[in-house]
Amino acid sequence: MFDPVIAPSGTLLGLLQRGRGDGTLHALTAPRAEALAALNHCVLRDPRHDWQVENRSLYYARLYLDLSGELDEIERHLFDAEDILDDCESRTGLALAVLGHLASYGRRDALALLRRYAAVGSNWAWALDELALRDDDAGLRALAAPVLARFPADPEGDAALAAVVRDSFEPRPWRLWADDSRTSIATRVRAAQEAGSFDRWQRQMRPSGPRPGWSVEAVFAWAQQGIERGAALHVPAAAARCLTAVAGPEDRPEIVEAARHGGEGARCTALRYLADGNDPDALDLIEAAVADGSTPVAEAAVDAFERMRSAAAVDRARGWAHRPDALGAAAGRVLACRGGAQDRDPVLAALREAVRGEGPDAPTLWTLVDGTGRLGIACAAPVLRHIYRETASSHLRQRAARALAVTDPSFAAGFAVECLWDCEETTREIAARHAETGDARVVDQLRRLAADPAEEAEVQTAVRSRIGPDMPAV
Repeated sequence: MFDPVIAPSGTLLGLLQRGRGDGTLHALTAPRAEALAALNHCVLRDPRHDWQVENRSLYYARLYLDLSGELDEIERHLFDAEDILDDCESRTGLALAVLGHLASYGRRDALALLRRYAAVGSNWAWALDELALRDDDAGLRALAAPVLARFPADPEGDAALAAVVRDSFEPRPWRLWADDSRTSIATRVRAAQEAGSFDRWQRQMRPSGPRPGWSVEAVFAWAQQGIERGAALHVPAAAARCLTAVAGPEDRPEIVEAARHGGEGARCTALRYLADGNDPDALDLIEAAVADGSTPVAEAAVDAFERMRSAAAVDRARGWAHRPDALGAAAGRVLACRGGAQDRDPVLAALREAVRGEGPDAPTLWTLVDGTGRLGIACAAPVLRHIYRETASSHLRQRAARALAVTDPSFAAGFAVECLWDCEETTREIAARHAETGDARVVDQLRRLAADPAEEAEVQTAVRSRIGPDMPAV
């Protein structure tokens, strides 16, 4: 999936794409046709950079309810001919999740669309998961025949069915179908359940990777194989854990030598192992790896350094914070996580440099924003407000809101108000704890969140800590 094109933050579309509370507030005052067009654009062209972790579906579903929005555009999108050609989950996942929330709010048209799509759509498994949470037994039983018809009654089809049953996110439909009164359906689903369970057991009995009795050299060789397969991101952590299991004190010279001059797999693994153990030579070896190592080695060295928790690592970070390279950036993040009040200036400098050099969506900002709030750097509030407004990541905006609650005296009467409508539940929780209740909109929204069965428990707990019989009427 290509990265989405995000509209400017000052436009209605840009606000809705970001999932900001101001998006809902502006949509409710804009011409209805314009608001629905922007909303449909977001739902049919998922604006999230990481659709697996960022929330939008409840946010968009609530806006459909507030606008009494029709679902014609979603229907055309789901049943378009492109659905046959593009079976990527990200094409239809957001739309299906929005329909799921609408169904839970009692929208029968949304429930009907989910049932139709589960029967004929390419991303039928997602639709079935949504229905598993919201549909009744009769509705789910009616889908048994069309779903099973997707799998030919031959060994290949039975194997594919067993894999789907084994990996299903919501087991309720399969359990219902296993007890179906139609023998042909119940027998086939039960066989698939048994085959899936047996396959899982077989995989557990045939683990790949290190075995007891491996040597340090064998672990290094396994790590090199992982690097060559293109798994450089995950190899050092896994191999370092294996090294912990097989290495003894007598192996330290070999590991240190590997960290200094070994091949990519051995060097990445050794650096991670030594850093995790707070070895006295780890910091010098990390600095050398960044200076003369290949890209995977330098990245592994930086990652290993950021994981260190020792006072020596923090002291070294203070010396490295002014470096104009990846190690200097990592030092700023280490100080943000574990530094003290004396480290406010380098953390603030790192925050400003990241925004200036990489923009409001830089990955490094997640840690720096958290550290700014942790250290209470009040003069960072203008930068945090800029990140809050401009970032396309709702998770980064959530972190900015938390930091602003600590650093910005105007937060309670400003951004905290719009945060009550934000797409991320953690941001709504922060707002529920801080928003100034002198604003009538705040009181009304707090009451709505408290009564909404779709709202997260943490948000409702925060809301109930603020409202009571003495809250002013709206």
